[in-house]
Amino acid sequence: MKVSIDGLYKAFESRIRLGIMSALAVNDTLDFNSLKEFLGVTDGNLASHLKALEKEAFISLEKSFVGRKPNTKYFITKEGKKAFDNHLRALEQLIKSQK
Repeated sequence: MKVSIDGLYKAFESRIRLGIMSALAVNDTLDFNSLKEFLGVTDGNLASHLKALEKEAFISLEKSFVGRKPNTKYFITKEGKKAFDNHLRALEQLIKSQK
């Protein structure tokens, strides 16, 4: 049987990017440190994955200061939500086709 992988997004192949999108899909915003702790990754690793998702316009960010410390909050964009929902549907169809 031929398996269709149409609808899967290459941007979500990484488990870290999948985790970022999952976390942002159920939270309005999350700051960098919360994402880092949740995913258990290093600063550099998280930063590179966030940058890749931002480049695709799947997430966006908001910079501010808390006291004198910079604080960056991330959120999923409308395009990102639509792409992630399509990706999840495609995964679900792929799984169901294997039964």
